[in-house]
Amino acid sequence: MKKLLMLSIGLVSSSIILAQDVTDAVRYSMDELQGTARYRAMSGAFGALGGDMSSVSINPAGSAIFNYGQASISLGLFNNKNDISYFNRTNTSSNSNLDLNQLGAAFVFNNMNSNSPWKKFSLSVAYDRTADFDNDWVASGVNPNQSIGSYFLANAQGLRLDEISAFANESFSEAYSEIGSLYGFQNQQAFLGYEGYILDAVNDTDDNTEYISNIDLNGSNFNHRYAFASRGYNGKLAFNFATSYDDKVYFGINLNSHFINYERSTFLRESNSNENSTVTNVNFENNLLTTGNGFSLQLGGIAKITEELRVGVSYSSPTWYRFSDETSQYLATSRLENGSTINQIINPNVINIYEEYKLQTPGKLTGSLAYVFGKKGLLSFDYSVKDYSNAKFKPASDIYFSDLNNSINNTLTSAATYKLGGEYRVKQLSLRAGYRFEESPYQDDNFYGDLKGYSLGLGYNFGSLSVDFAYSHAKRDINHQLYNTGLTDSALMKSKLSDYILTLAFNL
Repeated sequence: MKKLLMLSIGLVSSSIILAQDVTDAVRYSMDELQGTARYRAMSGAFGALGGDMSSVSINPAGSAIFNYGQASISLGLFNNKNDISYFNRTNTSSNSNLDLNQLGAAFVFNNMNSNSPWKKFSLSVAYDRTADFDNDWVASGVNPNQSIGSYFLANAQGLRLDEISAFANESFSEAYSEIGSLYGFQNQQAFLGYEGYILDAVNDTDDNTEYISNIDLNGSNFNHRYAFASRGYNGKLAFNFATSYDDKVYFGINLNSHFINYERSTFLRESNSNENSTVTNVNFENNLLTTGNGFSLQLGGIAKITEELRVGVSYSSPTWYRFSDETSQYLATSRLENGSTINQIINPNVINIYEEYKLQTPGKLTGSLAYVFGKKGLLSFDYSVKDYSNAKFKPASDIYFSDLNNSINNTLTSAATYKLGGEYRVKQLSLRAGYRFEESPYQDDNFYGDLKGYSLGLGYNFGSLSVDFAYSHAKRDINHQLYNTGLTDSALMKSKLSDYILTLAFNL
């Protein structure tokens, strides 16, 4: 029998993993430039400096640089502008949101024994928003030779008809839920295509495994409108301990708790007027909710070679995440039959809830140099390297995850990040600027380009209170693949990210 088990409508628990891909590993492995306004204004080049709450997220030894306790809070206005090119058309979108960017406090304890070389230690706790997933854009144009029909056909070929279709008198919700529970995500895609009349079986028998498309896949000029919307964030809460040896060498450790919330919705509308197509319109919606938490640790040190020259080194371990996914789908088609147009709607109203899985992101090594010109200013440089090919989905013994990890190893590569920042002080006023360059994590950087950015900022110190402002701008080109099989064409996205950060910092 095709189905042996009935589950409640609206919820399905599956032992079959949702089709994660390489882009998921990259999304959760990347660190965006977030933090205080001073940190942002210098493009994050703080690995050898310390003395700033966000510097602790780069080098844990940085909190021991403080001479007294300090707390800070940062608010940010984030704008993402996208120019989307898809075949013969370009669209522009812009998204803005205001959010808490950083919050933290450091407490400094001086050693009362003046003969001890261990002069002080610090304890701090800091929250940093390490990624912002808010994004909305639309790609539209005329695809000359690829249809969404290829997606459903690719998922259906080789599957038994009785494992992708509904029983007589069985609702779409019941069938979709059971197929997901027993056979998984791929069979659900084939089910949508078959019950939506996009596909026909070559033989109308339960053991049929061959299908044809009612959309002429050899035709041309498929009109596409693909809408993408995402929401969410990646946050990090760091618990820090650092100490100072003879006020020349500083050591620190961070224990980090990570939490992720990612929501994504895509909607494709396709139409065609090809002579051999009986299905002329398709609306296909996919929704994903991913929640997760993780743990990582960081070790770091800063040394004053001279009063002016400082060096720093830090290591960020992999982050060990646990994720849970939920999905839902909707399909509507229009077909020509006996001279009439018939509309078919498959809205299962089912939320697929998948088994928890793990992701280990790559670690990162950072080396830093800084030169301090007394009270006049400073220059700082950070170099970081992260090997994205070391990202791993687990359990690695799972056949799908094993294949995916091989794909990650063959697709991703080691990527370096360069950050340069400077500050010039005029009495209580500080002027700041920075530049950063991040290499693509992909071996093929035409698919996912390098990031280039610059930043500007200023601050004013009132004594026990300081106010800082920063503006940063970055751009990157990304080819966004619409689907991972069948309709694999990409929309070229030219992204420009602009952030405005305001920080209030005060002594404790």
